[in-house]
Amino acid sequence: MFTEEKTLNSQAIAVVADTTSQSTLAVAQPSELMKPTLKRGSTGQAVKELQQLLYHWGYYYGFSIDGIFDTYVEDAVKDYQHRVFLPEDGIVSPLTWQALYSGAPVNMPTLMNGSSGNAVKIVQNVLKLNGYYFGFVDGYFGVMTKVAAIQFQTIKGLPADGIIGPRTWHALSKLPH
Repeated sequence: MFTEEKTLNSQAIAVVADTTSQSTLAVAQPSELMKPTLKRGSTGQAVKELQQLLYHWGYYYGFSIDGIFDTYVEDAVKDYQHRVFLPEDGIVSPLTWQALYSGAPVNMPTLMNGSSGNAVKIVQNVLKLNGYYFGFVDGYFGVMTKVAAIQFQTIKGLPADGIIGPRTWHALSKLPH
């Protein structure tokens, strides 16, 4: 478990994360977090918690932790959702809560040679934007996508197997996209 204290507009906030193997935060399924769905107009302690998490991950700047879900919070949520490949609707549902607690994409499929679909397009696009992939963004995980994935994994110190699993999704989420 770690606790990190930060100061925001002269207000001390604490971000606590339990990273032990028995943690309900680091490994919780969306339903186990038991957090309310939040959206613009929501208020209260859960919104303060949301603001603290957004601040911790660097998506909430210069505003107080006041428990008011306004347009600034909504924009920060959308930016975070973009980073972790969630629909950018500004609504904090169970998947968004889980991503906020883990700091990583959640509920993403494992992709490999022969996979197809929108998730493959996301991988191809991120790899292309960052100079790893030079093919078409067509949603088909072929040889070019696999080679790009292996190159990316090698550079990032990940197992270079060409399979897009949780660790590779996490690393991809940290790239500009």
